[in-house]
Amino acid sequence: DIVPTMRLSTLLLLALAPLQTNAFAPQPMTTPSVNAAVQSSTSLLMGPPSADSVLKETYGEGSRKYRRTVYTHNEWVKHRSSDRFLRNLSSIFNSGVYKSLAKEVLATTAVATFLVIFNGLTGGYTDLDGVQHDAVINALPMLTLPLTPFTLLSPSLGLLLVFRTNSSYGRWDEARKFWGLNINHTRDLNRMATAWYGHDGIPVDPEKRAEDLRQVSLMTWAFVRSMKRHLSPPDEDEDAYIEEINSRLSPSQAEAIASATHRPNRALYDLSVAIDKLPMHFMRKNEINKNLSIFEDTLGGSERLLSSPVPLFYTRHTARFLSTWLLLLPFAMYDPFKGSWNHVAEIPAIALASVFLFGIEELATQLEEPFTILPMQGFCDKIGANCDEIVSWRGQGLDEKSVVEEKMEAMAPLL
Repeated sequence: DIVPTMRLSTLLLLALAPLQTNAFAPQPMTTPSVNAAVQSSTSLLMGPPSADSVLKETYGEGSRKYRRTVYTHNEWVKHRSSDRFLRNLSSIFNSGVYKSLAKEVLATTAVATFLVIFNGLTGGYTDLDGVQHDAVINALPMLTLPLTPFTLLSPSLGLLLVFRTNSSYGRWDEARKFWGLNINHTRDLNRMATAWYGHDGIPVDPEKRAEDLRQVSLMTWAFVRSMKRHLSPPDEDEDAYIEEINSRLSPSQAEAIASATHRPNRALYDLSVAIDKLPMHFMRKNEINKNLSIFEDTLGGSERLLSSPVPLFYTRHTARFLSTWLLLLPFAMYDPFKGSWNHVAEIPAIALASVFLFGIEELATQLEEPFTILPMQGFCDKIGANCDEIVSWRGQGLDEKSVVEEKMEAMAPLL
């Protein structure tokens, strides 16, 4: 009776750790880089790992960079398709989240396997021919626990897991909204700078206007790109960041930002200087500068999320509660599975329960630090492209002064 049990548990554990994965979010459409000369290296990592990816990049920390998905209409169609349940079930053993839980599931499954074997030796067992045998070890009692304490503690554990996942999702949602504000207000800033350029009828030099607005667009992109670097792991983004700013900015500008202790602050300062140089009424500059205050808020809020996790005593208590509950659960589930051969059905049941319950805690942990799973590089590329396009509209749609006066006269009521 020991051999079939060990074979079943071994097959289950092997199924939880395959070498390939395809259960990540769908491959997003590639966002073009704002600079044709240098394509962002990090933006190429959005989507599932390739078939030749090393094992450590298919789950855990290595897989986070592949979860930076950006949905388009095609992805939404697949997301809500009627076969999504079958597709999700078929990829369960390839899930990067579940692969991360191999050690935890192995521990609980090992406890269940040990319990089935031990109780078979101390309480008797049934062989493959259906013959009942007496206990091999009579000096030791069978190991079981009543199910009632687990039933009473289940609601408390459920509440802890709900609060844990809700707080982590709230952090992800807040970080995404910060970047949404960045996208919206970078467009707003460049729109106002382009449309309001010049004042009091002073002739505008087209070349100077083009250079001034180009600087506003560049410094806007430099700020969000510096913010992205500020919130990303150095070993992942430092080289790409230096390459990008050197390719887009002048050597002196790139050096000033790269050498700053707080790069986003330096980029925001350069953006303030670029705005201050624009020839326009100070009231209009004040309106534009309101966007910079919002950038400071999104930057500070993101730094708060990055430096302040969910209180550690809460996450640790939840993890300890869940681990203890699942490690002891096999003892309480031994008797309910007496209908199966030598209670062996308890082993896959415990393994499945462990996967799903540990998976909830794993999802919360993965969401808690949101920046390495947000497609920030895609946001930066999008902001850079949008700002470059907006400032390219300079001078368009603006009538000459004489034309404006003629229109005003025509609209004036007859006296």
